[in-house]
Amino acid sequence: MLLTAPPPPKVAGQRRLLALDGGGIRGVLTLEILAELEAVIRAEHDQENLVLADYFDYFAGTSTGAMIATGLALGWPVERILKSYVDSGPLLFEPIKKLRRVATLFGYKYPRAGLANQLQAEYGTETRFGDAAFHSLLLVVVHNSTTDSPWPLSNNPDALYNDSTLADCNLNLPLWQIVRASTAAPVFFPPERVTLGTREFIFVDGGITPFNNPAFQLFLQATLPEYRLEWETGEDKLLLVSVGTGSIPKAIPSLRSRDMNLVHTLKTVPGTLMAGAAMQQDLMCRAIGRCRHGAPIDGEVGRVDSQRRTPPLFTYVRYNAELSADSFREMSLDHLTSDEIVTGAQQLDGVEFMAELSEIGKAAAKEVNWETFAGFRGVASP
Repeated sequence: MLLTAPPPPKVAGQRRLLALDGGGIRGVLTLEILAELEAVIRAEHDQENLVLADYFDYFAGTSTGAMIATGLALGWPVERILKSYVDSGPLLFEPIKKLRRVATLFGYKYPRAGLANQLQAEYGTETRFGDAAFHSLLLVVVHNSTTDSPWPLSNNPDALYNDSTLADCNLNLPLWQIVRASTAAPVFFPPERVTLGTREFIFVDGGITPFNNPAFQLFLQATLPEYRLEWETGEDKLLLVSVGTGSIPKAIPSLRSRDMNLVHTLKTVPGTLMAGAAMQQDLMCRAIGRCRHGAPIDGEVGRVDSQRRTPPLFTYVRYNAELSADSFREMSLDHLTSDEIVTGAQQLDGVEFMAELSEIGKAAAKEVNWETFAGFRGVASP
């Protein structure tokens, strides 16, 4: 059964958006922040069973953020998703046997089956992207390698390629496969082959697009006429909350020009490009929105919360944590400052550091407070 109309707003005249970055197993950090956000909203509305889908109208996620966003849009409590990460993480990142990897020139670190089976078990093999079970709208970012283009896939039933009369209607895609495609990080997992109508496409992780942080793209999907929602903009009309998986400082004071060889470039450029794109998404949100919370972008622009000539188009909130020894000390996590833990927490597949990521997420979540969301109270009736 497909969606027939966008879910109704929780409060008439207001819309709330939640965007979640990619970052592999570091999604545990994101989930701890979301757990506190859910607890704060429950307390404010005196509803102990409230879930984030009761408050937010539209979720977006890339890679691990897509996994989390999908569960939230289906109306799952954060606790359920976090338990899934903790229970299944070691199984999803169980390395392919070395001999099998060596047998192919471009072997993948982890098999497809573990993640595919987990997603099928979570969502069901028959659940479609346009299933009526969704409580809120969902945006999942993938990269279509066949067409060499980013595909921000939304289950908005009015979207151009979601016409149910089309043979290749996006809403007919298996939900588990879309999420699997968004999490198919090159080198880590094989790509996902997806049949759409009569064509087959190869999809990989949406994190290699400019939308590993999908916040600004979510705003565009919700408001541009071309995306066929046209939700009203305004500081008191639209709330956009963005949650990261931890930023990673890459300063190398000892770097020399002769160190900039091919190996160095292959190792550092992908992460550098992803970090730069994520920061640009954050900066654009602050430039046209009213930033109520977020760490400074850099020493020049700070938080970008100054007065501007044009009215803000939305209220903006950004939660994240820097994964560095200095940052851990500032969060009173001195026991996590060893090089081994810092480096392990920065990895996309550092499953042995999930407990530490949980601690970091809980420390970062202390910044969540209801005052930040003043003016956006109200949820659907229980």
